[in-house]
Amino acid sequence: MTAKGADSRIALLLQNIDGAFGKKAWHGATLRGSLRGLEVRTALWRPAKGRHNVWEYILHTAYWKYIVRRRLTGDKTLSFPRKPSNWPDPPEGGTAKALKHDIALLQKEHDLLREAIEAFSASRLNRRAPESIWTYADHIHGIAAHDLYHTGQIQLLKRLQR
Repeated sequence: MTAKGADSRIALLLQNIDGAFGKKAWHGATLRGSLRGLEVRTALWRPAKGRHNVWEYILHTAYWKYIVRRRLTGDKTLSFPRKPSNWPDPPEGGTAKALKHDIALLQKEHDLLREAIEAFSASRLNRRAPESIWTYADHIHGIAAHDLYHTGQIQLLKRLQR
């Protein structure tokens, strides 16, 4: 939820990222929804050598939520808890507990990103983020598109595995 009296542009951006991540959406699966009931063997399955698996997509999308939050806040002291950062490896011998932990990490990064967007000044939305060719609004729109892009890949991997 946005604070009462929040700028309508911020509210719309929040609606956009929530629609891509976890709220019921007319377009179908959301990122969080695509992970419901996910089993370890499905999360670790690869369609071919060198191709990503669902677990890697979970960590990758969590990482990019962190990156957008870091860009919005300008806080360079923030760090992502997994290495390598952009495409962290699933834990060796993945377990259901580890998978649940990484899905919770994705949820946490989404929640922290929401908080950063809620606190962000709408007057800065059209400014370019430092060290980027994109505006802050572009980054927020982009993270929603990123979620949906990888949701499609996750759904396809789950279907191919069957």
